[in-house]
Amino acid sequence: MEINSVTALLKYADQLKDISDTAVLDVELLLSHALDVDRAWLKTWPEHVLLSAQVVIFEDLFARRLTGEPIAFIIGSQGFWSLDLKVTPQTLIPRPETELLVETSLALDLPDNCRAIDLGTGTGAIALALAKERPNWQLTAVDSEPAAVKLAELNSHYCQIDNVMIYQSDWFRQVPLLGRLSNYHLIVSNPPYIEIDDPHLTQGDVRFEPASALVSGVDGLDDLREVIGSSVKYLEALGWLLVEHGYRQGSTVRELFRAAGFISIETKTDFNQLQRITMGCLPQAG
Repeated sequence: MEINSVTALLKYADQLKDISDTAVLDVELLLSHALDVDRAWLKTWPEHVLLSAQVVIFEDLFARRLTGEPIAFIIGSQGFWSLDLKVTPQTLIPRPETELLVETSLALDLPDNCRAIDLGTGTGAIALALAKERPNWQLTAVDSEPAAVKLAELNSHYCQIDNVMIYQSDWFRQVPLLGRLSNYHLIVSNPPYIEIDDPHLTQGDVRFEPASALVSGVDGLDDLREVIGSSVKYLEALGWLLVEHGYRQGSTVRELFRAAGFISIETKTDFNQLQRITMGCLPQAG
């Protein structure tokens, strides 16, 4: 076996086993990025020998992964739903569990011209996934961080999606200034929901992600309280609110929905059977 062949370099995965649960996939992604090919190409040409410059690029990428830096930040992109999104260290990395928000939203009985807003959009993942699946929907996406707004706009152009308007807003605070003529049929949000002293903040990928996208007060519920409590003013009657939350927060979040006046409240579990999102419908007046 050639020392710098695809097969030989894929064996670097052995060095990652104590760092990553997806060591083989990680190395495939890094090697694909270094060679500017897809993962299928690696399997088709396992004996291909890399140029010395390509080996240097791969080893530099691999060294960053050895420190625990997330793959998404190293290669600058992350798959979500059917999209390939640009990511930066200024935003949360889109995660597969969050696709449950998209899946559940798409299953709702909503108007063909549904007006929807994604609060705290980050990379734009949720709004862009919904917009791609429902080109007749009118999507708005907001984030309080200017860097996130720019990134979401970039992803909108990159994914060629044109039915999402992206603005800077701290939750709903600037929404009344956006020329909003009527309320939304759907509000979705994946807000920060981690407790400020959670030990997981010093472990794994989250060490490299912005705390502002992760932490929400002493109990992790500050932003969820804000989103749930304020949403009733921005929803149409029989409109829906869907939020992501921590797996131990389901009961408390359902109580927040009830206190705000929502009906048909339900918590759904993700593919790991962990409570992941809670949804509720705003009743008609009277």
